Amino acid sequence: MPAPKTAIIAGKGALPAYLAARLQADGTDFVIAEVEGFAMDNPAGLPVERFAIERLALLFDRLHDLGVARVVFAGAVARPRLNPELIDPKTAMLLPAILPALQQGDDATLRAVIGLFEDEGFTVTGADAIAPDLLPDAGVLTRAQPDDRARSDAARAADIVAALGAADVGQGAVVAGGLCLAVETLPGTDAMLAWVAGLPERPVGGVFYKAPKPGQDRRVDLPAIGPGTVAAVKAAGLAGIVIEERGVMLLDPAQTIADADDAGVFLWVRRP
Repeated sequence: MPAPKTAIIAGKGALPAYLAARLQADGTDFVIAEVEGFAMDNPAGLPVERFAIERLALLFDRLHDLGVARVVFAGAVARPRLNPELIDPKTAMLLPAILPALQQGDDATLRAVIGLFEDEGFTVTGADAIAPDLLPDAGVLTRAQPDDRARSDAARAADIVAALGAADVGQGAVVAGGLCLAVETLPGTDAMLAWVAGLPERPVGGVFYKAPKPGQDRRVDLPAIGPGTVAAVKAAGLAGIVIEERGVMLLDPAQTIADADDAGVFLWVRRP
């Protein structure tokens, strides 16, 4: 039985195009709906339908007209700043369900968005359900290996991220010599690693750790790393990257691992 027609709700980054390629290879009909202001990486020039958050109800109508039954969220989208002048009457009726969530953390907002799509009759699935190979198994994927100090830093970072995630704050942290140098907040991973790179003094080595939030709905906002992460970690002077097994997507794995090997940075998929 063929998979249902799928809408990729796309934000920034390489993930939407990767999922599109997988759906195409599997013979699954799909459409890409791109959030205005958050253009995806689209080297192949895939056709996209752009929509504004303020006109979400019109997107629902369009997806129904196209025969979409399933949606998958892919790519980065910042917390929206709604323009009241753009809100259409049908979308205005949805606002009581989403505005309170916008005042909370990312997970609360995403849960509210999922609820709106499900209320419209769409099945919401995770990116890993379409491309399960994005979640690597446990192990060290690089020539460089974490030493005992790095393993201790990783354990400390895992505890920190779990505590932050419980408060719906972030999914990453940098720890070196047992000291927490930075945690991921609203500006994101790149901003955190750039800040670490600018520190005048800090312990030698250290790890960047990434994991989902405890209790997070993994159908959306599943964390991801890729070649850009390796470059940022190298620039920050860290020894390695640690991601939670089955909890973080590895984009462009061959290139990411090759870049890590070239940089002398380890990539460890750690079992929780």
